[in-house]
Amino acid sequence: MEKRMYGKDEAARIIKSGKSVILAADEAILASMPKGNWIGGSIPYFIGEDGGEFTKEKVYVTEIPEFALSNEIKVYTADSISAIYKDAKNSGFTFVIIPGFSKTHSEFAIKGPTFENFGHSPLIGWISGFDLKDIGTASAKVVDGRTGTAYSDGAIAFHVELPASKVVDLQIVNIFDQGVGDSITFPENGFSATIAVVNGIEVNFADYVTTHKINTQLPLVADMYGALINTSFQSVDCEKKTVQFYAPVFKGIEYKIGAPISDYVADFTSKLPKGIDQKIFFSCNCILNYLYAGLEGKKTGEATGPITFGEIAYQLLNQTMTYLTIDDAR
Repeated sequence: MEKRMYGKDEAARIIKSGKSVILAADEAILASMPKGNWIGGSIPYFIGEDGGEFTKEKVYVTEIPEFALSNEIKVYTADSISAIYKDAKNSGFTFVIIPGFSKTHSEFAIKGPTFENFGHSPLIGWISGFDLKDIGTASAKVVDGRTGTAYSDGAIAFHVELPASKVVDLQIVNIFDQGVGDSITFPENGFSATIAVVNGIEVNFADYVTTHKINTQLPLVADMYGALINTSFQSVDCEKKTVQFYAPVFKGIEYKIGAPISDYVADFTSKLPKGIDQKIFFSCNCILNYLYAGLEGKKTGEATGPITFGEIAYQLLNQTMTYLTIDDAR
């Protein structure tokens, strides 16, 4: 299963050869690609073969395995994204890309766990983005390679069917544990919060974060369905008394501030099983890990892939690495 960085001419040749592929690249490169059976998302940050890299000249290409029985591209809107789990093949997985800060991003993030057939089959993907220097002027994109159409809202997916001789495993690598501090809950779902309940007492959350000098590079961590799920801080507005997040908090779920991390790279590497490189179909890591850990030029074990504005492993995640392996069934 080929998955690595290419120059744009090499990527174009792969598309023209008729292969079904997933592309991650700067928006301008995606716009230059020939039409074919591909989907893509905008991003200029990657973990490549030589480590973390910012580039607007290369493309990360993930090939759909040749042994796949079928692969179907489907475009979703904010109104139809609820069908993504229901549309999955009976045997295989779904790969999806959603533009960051779009209506569909919000709809999927908040309501995804309530969608029909949630969790019944592996769903992996990522949130597309842009050069962080262009915040306020740029918009994230996803592209349907069959037509070359780019969307700043919506979602683009590959529904991949695999033979019974193959088995898929979707994993979340979260180096954060819940800290030993306060218990925090929220009265409603959302990407922002004004009020929180801390140890049973209602407080203004912006005031709480400020007065307790919370390190907002550490996410809120919740135990959801037996997995530790992060929600990362985007901003704290002391004047408006609001806190913005990169993923939603959920009503009634208990959160704790994440425990401090001493060595991001070592922790990621230690949690990846050895010798699985050839089995990994796709992997991605979070832009916040890239920034906070200074991952430029550094490797995170054997995993390569785009650095994203959010990771998708069944639902939206923050500050994690996700990966999907395909192996022979025993």
